[in-house]
Amino acid sequence: MVNKLKLQLTKLMLIAGTLAILTGCAIIDLDTQFTSDPELYNRVITQSSDQFATVSPLYISDEIKHYVDAVVGPRLSSRRKVELLQDLLFGEEYLDIKYSDFHTQTAVELFNSRSGNCLSVINLYVAIARYLDLDASFQTVQVRPYWDRRGSVLVLSQHINASGKINQRNSYVVDFTPEIALQQLTSEIVSDTQARALYFNNLGVEQMIAGELEAAMVYMKNALWIDPQMSIGWNNIGAVLNRLGEKELAEFSYQMAFDVDATNATAISNLARFYIEKGDEGRARSYLRAIDKFNKKNPYYHFNLGNFSFASGDLEGAVEHYRRAIKIKQLEPDFYTALAQAYAQTGDTRLQQRMQAEASELLAQNQEIFQPSDNKLRIIDSQSILRPGSPGLSVIAN
Repeated sequence: MVNKLKLQLTKLMLIAGTLAILTGCAIIDLDTQFTSDPELYNRVITQSSDQFATVSPLYISDEIKHYVDAVVGPRLSSRRKVELLQDLLFGEEYLDIKYSDFHTQTAVELFNSRSGNCLSVINLYVAIARYLDLDASFQTVQVRPYWDRRGSVLVLSQHINASGKINQRNSYVVDFTPEIALQQLTSEIVSDTQARALYFNNLGVEQMIAGELEAAMVYMKNALWIDPQMSIGWNNIGAVLNRLGEKELAEFSYQMAFDVDATNATAISNLARFYIEKGDEGRARSYLRAIDKFNKKNPYYHFNLGNFSFASGDLEGAVEHYRRAIKIKQLEPDFYTALAQAYAQTGDTRLQQRMQAEASELLAQNQEIFQPSDNKLRIIDSQSILRPGSPGLSVIAN
């Protein structure tokens, strides 16, 4: 039975990755009967102050300011400043910053290295934008989920970009990796405090991947001290505690992750694995059922199943899953494009053309968010699109 449950959990890893970044439109229907224990809480978060108070991810040096001043004049319009700032960060004749997924850095570190992940780049972007008196905020955007194995750790990368207002009508979005497969029409402004917590969370995950568990704990504890409501932070520290053999605290941390965010299926998946290893098959089974039930409400789950069916030649199954995805979320062009391809393979040209037309119409109506931009910068009519909808790294125990 244990092996059977482990197999079921393996099949649900994609689900966990998917649900970990859904918005609060639905929750996992599971009563864990959990009540936070202050004594256990204090055993996990053992500090009473920010242990890295002198570390400022948004600090920029005089060297950076002089570099910016030489390119962007103070009398320029806000829109022109935004355009020049993009050139300064990404243009080949300037910083020419490149993407690297493995290191989270401060603004100064990124300026010196010229390479970093999305949070690192947005740290620098937001800091410089504010120096130029531009409106600039961190913004999370949901991505098409996938798990990436790094060493012995499965990692779900989440996405962050920058946004701000240019004037009453127009806003802008700067995305370091515009080709990333986003879950469209999902965005949420996060505070500087939350972004700071994400910075230390990412450093903790990077240390965990490197096998430095004690160092990972230091960073993760600091992240949660800064933002105790960071669900992925509780999940991640649970994974580290579990590896350190602190089973009681690991279980508590996973439960805290779900208590803070009832859509966090990564935490439930980790708890299911925890109970499988513990031999509590009944509880593990109930957790897996809850994830499976919630997953069926996720359009991207059905989209992925449709892709699997299409690749295996099961066109009937592909059509069924793509149609389910569209029923749940009608504003995703890729769903219609995939369904059109499935209909083309079945020979139904009428429905193929209809789905292609639906996809084209959505793209035309929402060009600013659905079309990738090599320029990374999008100027958006704020009256037409982008309605609100956590970045960082989240890990699943294994």
